[in-house]
Amino acid sequence: MQPENRPIAFLDLAAQQKRLGSALRQRIDTVLEHCRFVMGPEVQELEERLAAYAGVEHCVGVSSGTDALQIVMMAEGIGRGDAVFLPAFTYTATAEVPLVLGATPVFVDVDPLTFQIDPVSLKQRIADVRQAGKLTPRAIVGVDLFGQPAPWAELRAIAEAEGLFLLDDCAQSFGGSYDGRKLGGEAVATTLSFFPSKPLGGYGDGGAILTNDAERAELYRSLRTHGEGKTRYQVLRTGMNGRLDTLQAAVLLAKLDYFEDELARRDAIACMYDAGLSGHVVTPARVPVSSSAWAVYAILLKDSEERQAVQERLKAAGVPSAIYYPLPLHWQPAYRDHHDGKALPVSEDLSTRILALPIHPELLDTEVQRVIAALRG
Repeated sequence: MQPENRPIAFLDLAAQQKRLGSALRQRIDTVLEHCRFVMGPEVQELEERLAAYAGVEHCVGVSSGTDALQIVMMAEGIGRGDAVFLPAFTYTATAEVPLVLGATPVFVDVDPLTFQIDPVSLKQRIADVRQAGKLTPRAIVGVDLFGQPAPWAELRAIAEAEGLFLLDDCAQSFGGSYDGRKLGGEAVATTLSFFPSKPLGGYGDGGAILTNDAERAELYRSLRTHGEGKTRYQVLRTGMNGRLDTLQAAVLLAKLDYFEDELARRDAIACMYDAGLSGHVVTPARVPVSSSAWAVYAILLKDSEERQAVQERLKAAGVPSAIYYPLPLHWQPAYRDHHDGKALPVSEDLSTRILALPIHPELLDTEVQRVIAALRG
């Protein structure tokens, strides 16, 4: 098959592994030599480097981004009767954790251009819950969607005015920035995911929690290890098994050395898409005073029929695409019975029109141009 006809990879971890192979093998071989597979020295090294990168005081490595969310909410005592406000247009993990803890996710609409949680809708949803009187508002989860930051200045103001805990779900956007600061310190706690498809991804599940609060960091460390105290068999509280594997930390340390170069490549690809697709589709709007980690490059089409036709045309040209997300969370079967029935029109509309294109550091300029040509028809 000629290179110009070869299918393009939506995510090419094999090519990344080939490029970073020696660094990865060196890190992994070191772990195989010392055999400290649980909480080995690479975990602490990674925590220190991630905290320094994000400009925060503390980092706690955990087993996944979902477990990071759960540990943070457990630490706040969030549970039955509590309302946790979060965007309706995001991945399921953000909503499932409150339900696992007995709390209720309250879905908020998003901005039609940036896809980030809408502060106006958030204020209204908080008012709805207070007026209904059935739940106690406890927390706001801002999700940094697709690589870009949520509107943190507005979210902090709302959280302070309403007396709510503020959490940043930064699973998709580590490496992005807001108002000149790397994401990681905009909320009381920030959760990260190192799922392989993320801009900084491991070779399996992994996550972390960032915070400037020393007491909370100590509590997170206890909760990730069965509620342990200062010794292994001192159990201070009910916790969970949420530790980050040493091998995953080793992989992430190797990748972290190349992370800034990969972010720059993602941004260059996004700019190429912008230039080639402007006027043909709705390209991603940028959040003001920010930079994106470009986990996802999502365009908007006219409607679901046009999206289906475009996907078929792309597939015929060997170009993959994906829909993030085909349903807003309040329409998902798992959450419908927990939703108060309020319409969230922007999230509902986006799910019918959005389409994600390939964007990863291994994507060649010629492949980017193939994507653009196929989309333009």
